[in-house]
Amino acid sequence: MKFDAVVIGSGIAGIWCAKFLNEKDFKTLIITKNQVWDANSFYAQGGVTMALDEEDVPLHIEDTLKAGVFHNKKEMVEILSKLSLKLKEEIMNYGFEFDPEITKEAAHSVSRVYHAGGDATGRELHKFLLKKDNSFLIDETVVFDLLIKDDTAYGVSVLRKGEKFNIYADNVILASGGIGALYKFDTNARTISGDMQGIAVEKGIKLRDMEMTQFHPTVFIEMKTSQKMLLTEALRGEGAHIVDENGERFVFEYDERGELAGRDIVSRAIFMHQQKGHKVFLDVSMFDEEFFKNRFPTIYNKLRDYDINVPHEKIPISPAFHYFMGGIEVDCNSKVPGFMNLYAVGEVANTGVHGANRLASNSLLECFVFARKAAQNIIKENFKTKKTDFDINNEELFKEKDKYYKNLLREHMWKNVGIIRKESGLKEALDFIEKTIPELGRLAKLRFYTAREIVKAALERKNSLGAHYRKDEHA
Repeated sequence: MKFDAVVIGSGIAGIWCAKFLNEKDFKTLIITKNQVWDANSFYAQGGVTMALDEEDVPLHIEDTLKAGVFHNKKEMVEILSKLSLKLKEEIMNYGFEFDPEITKEAAHSVSRVYHAGGDATGRELHKFLLKKDNSFLIDETVVFDLLIKDDTAYGVSVLRKGEKFNIYADNVILASGGIGALYKFDTNARTISGDMQGIAVEKGIKLRDMEMTQFHPTVFIEMKTSQKMLLTEALRGEGAHIVDENGERFVFEYDERGELAGRDIVSRAIFMHQQKGHKVFLDVSMFDEEFFKNRFPTIYNKLRDYDINVPHEKIPISPAFHYFMGGIEVDCNSKVPGFMNLYAVGEVANTGVHGANRLASNSLLECFVFARKAAQNIIKENFKTKKTDFDINNEELFKEKDKYYKNLLREHMWKNVGIIRKESGLKEALDFIEKTIPELGRLAKLRFYTAREIVKAALERKNSLGAHYRKDEHA
């Protein structure tokens, strides 16, 4: 079984990359761990950031760099913003329609965020792109190894319905998403567990900014599912307030921008306020009910299911893990350095555009821009692998206590490698991870490898920077 290109992951980055490959008659296979819609893209409530015009590009670049605390790769941010100018026209020419109103979100200087379906941009884009996709697809399939020899990727080893087999390809595109399942509270799709980053550790593929884990400040966590409900940044951008049980808008004590400060600042403010014994809510009472129902239909309907009478009743909130700025390092074409034909796009990649803290709604933009660049480079180089057979890794994939240890990991990561980090807590987490790895089946081990890299990077960065906040220096 051999393809011109194999894409691991069925989110927007993977599908958009496949689109351009398919147009050039590349035989492309998309592999997805569960169902095709079980990707972070599908759940993205925020929109797509796109610079308004040539004059807005420098301002968008500045906003992105400021949000990232200037830890970004500036040349990559410039690529991101400049190519966003063409993206709106390209997506619309493809047949997709955005909502007429362009909105402003936290840390943006102007309104430049495009939405669809109110608070369902990711879902609408994902559904649209899937309908248009011409790739081969294999679902309910777990990638448990990369077939690598010297500087070339030859394909992947997969598990499907109890059977292990290899799939070969001339090009391998990693689009498997972030690390949500490593944390007790997260907003990610249930399949997002950092496996591919773990394989990268194993294969010696360079990872970057692993300590940069972004927590979304406004999440409804009072639900039984592991995936918690994000309350989009657009709510605050359009006037919602963060308050405590006394109605105090306490975030202004931490930053003069209040609710519209960067996500790292707002998350810390809420977390610290909760540590003092306060309850925290999102007040949406300033919205007319009909407007709220139409503008934020997903949030309206889901919260009503939980008997929260929005917009009249305040919504209890907490921060939760949301987005991973770190990942597999790539160049400006999303190619993994040192490899002839290995690429990474979307959240699994570290392009450097987000720096130490992602600007709201730049993530979907990154998916589109760098997925296309990856496809263009694959088409241009037209690399072909020589026939090479690989033995299938016979390591035990699952062990009896994997689930128990994975849940313990989520507790450790939330407690010790979360919004506020201390050296003692980080060392405690690292000790637990190191001691547990030998007890695990391969798939659980991969996520522990990823967690270990996050903890080690957090220990190495002694000073606070963006989403990485060390309390030792302020103790």
